[in-house]
Amino acid sequence: MRYAVPVTNGKVAQHFGHCTHFALFDVEAATGWIVGHEMVVSPGHEPGVLPAFLAEEGVSVVLASGMGSRAQGLFKQNRIEVAIGVLEEDPEKAVLDHMRGRLATGENLCDH
Repeated sequence: MRYAVPVTNGKVAQHFGHCTHFALFDVEAATGWIVGHEMVVSPGHEPGVLPAFLAEEGVSVVLASGMGSRAQGLFKQNRIEVAIGVLEEDPEKAVLDHMRGRLATGENLCDH
């Protein structure tokens, strides 16, 4: 399974579409271990681009602090799970916490 976390300055970005990079984590579902990690540059904030980009990258789960409703709908259409309102700043810890069912979330930090 592959996770995507929007990142700016090494931390989970406050707004999904405004991140500079995506941290991609390959996780072995049976063990919950991260078996691969890479950083990819975001292709930019254009309507509909990021969900398609991450689907092409093989992402199955997106963890984000804030995300607009249109992007959420596009991920759902692509059968990609989305967790919104992520409070953890460390991308790797956010992935591990999600895998263990302990990811702390709050309000969606995006207002559109």
